[in-house]
Amino acid sequence: MQTLNWRWPTPSGWPPFAPVALIAGTVALLALTAPVVEIDFPRLVGSFGRMLEFSSQLLVMPDWAYLPQLLRKMLETLEMTLLATFIATLISLPLSILAARNATPHTWVYLVTRDVLGLMRALPELVWALVFVSAVGLGPLPGVMALAFVTVGFMAKFFAEAIEVVDLKAVEGVAAHGAGWFQVRTFAMLPQALPDFIGSLMYILDHNLRAAAILGLVGAGGIGYDLVMAMRLFQYDRLLPIAVAIYAVVTALDRLSDGLRARVIHGKLP
Repeated sequence: MQTLNWRWPTPSGWPPFAPVALIAGTVALLALTAPVVEIDFPRLVGSFGRMLEFSSQLLVMPDWAYLPQLLRKMLETLEMTLLATFIATLISLPLSILAARNATPHTWVYLVTRDVLGLMRALPELVWALVFVSAVGLGPLPGVMALAFVTVGFMAKFFAEAIEVVDLKAVEGVAAHGAGWFQVRTFAMLPQALPDFIGSLMYILDHNLRAAAILGLVGAGGIGYDLVMAMRLFQYDRLLPIAVAIYAVVTALDRLSDGLRARVIHGKLP
């Protein structure tokens, strides 16, 4: 029987001082600043009963007559998510090359692109949805515009960071065969970053679905309006089906992400 070795892999056998001091300092700082955000452990413990009481109210018979409307709203939410993510992907790919330190044509282009991407993701989708609702009116269109706008800020940054860690040997190999600036990025950098692209894309799809589910708060379409009204009117028989529908779609996207990544990395489905 193999015994556990509790000795740390350092000359003294103890954990290294610097990481331990950093973790202890971080924990102490968070504990000292907890009152700023009203973290109160006795209050949290006392709230468990009310949370259980609220959760128990969700266990009611669903409103089956609501299901056709739920299906239409979920399809609208899913369409908003897919369309916004598709548009954002098309815009993010060229921007990511400009925002990657090892692929950008000039340092100033890199800095300006990074600043623009930071500006695009500075405010949440809900704020941009208000802006676009005031511009184009109520409906799913301002929701799609808000989702796509903020998604470009995040997606291009994720893609750029994936490009920055590609293997330079493959890049040098393609360049050695006389490939130009565009060919090096297309045939050496982007294929290496593809698995990370897919992981980021599926994560953003997941995020956008949940973001689209609340844009209905400001009249930007989707299941959000029904979700908020069900909570305000205490329609628990509609609240639970809405939550289950969102969970089912998020889970399906997660399975799809696993399959696509396995297909790209290993050339086969798991």
